[in-house]
Parts: sequence; structure tokens; C-alpha cells
Amino acid sequence: MSVMRISDLAKAGGVGVETVRFYQRKGLLAGPRGDAAAGRHYGPDDARRLNFVRRAQTAGFTLAEIGDLIELDRSDNRPRAREMASQRIAALNAEIGRLEQARTSLDKLARDCARGGRGPCPILAAFD
Repeated sequence: MSVMRISDLAKAGGVGVETVRFYQRKGLLAGPRGDAAAGRHYGPDDARRLNFVRRAQTAGFTLAEIGDLIELDRSDNRPRAREMASQRIAALNAEIGRLEQARTSLDKLARDCARGGRGPCPILAAFD
């Protein structure tokens, strides 16, 4: 599919039309080519860019960071891209640490609750 309408582009990227427009307003995607009379359209490069944005979001990058990544993609600035990836990895590791701590705490509360006994449920009491 070489020429797409916005609905085709959105479907190809697994997003809604409003998401495509939002990314356009944020400067992450170019607007359509053509005019209202001839028909506005998108091409394979637009689909590639949309997929780039979606994959970068999945990796946890913010929209501002994705804008930076797009610029880096144009310039092939590998050192800066690697630095951004390292920072994102550090943030993910910190979040994983927080989640593991939460899981450990909740697991202990669930075991304490399962023991039964008098008084309030340890799970509910922990959140009070």
C-alpha cells in the first residue's frame, strides 16, 4: 500500500485517527501530502515513522524524547542514541526495583492474611 488515507495509516500503525493527528500536532509525524481537491495522502515513510513512534513509546520514551530520537535518526547520532537508551534502561531498572519491592511486600501481606487470626486483615490495614 503506497498511498494511504489517514484512516489507512492509523490502521497500519494500530492507532486511531485522532492519535495520528495528535502526533502531527506534537511534530512527530508530518501532515498529509496533497490537497483537499486531489486528496490528502500518506506514504510508506509516514507508516515507518508512526511505527517508530509507537515502538519508542513501548520502550517507555516520552513524546519529547521520541522527538529527540527522530532527530537522532536523521543524523545517525549513535552516541546520543546510546546515551538516551542507557538513561531509559536505568529508569526501567529503578521501576523494576520498585515493582519487585511492592510484590515482596504484597506477597508478605497475603501470607499474613492467609494465616487468619483476629483483628483487621493485614492487607487492608496496610493501606489504611
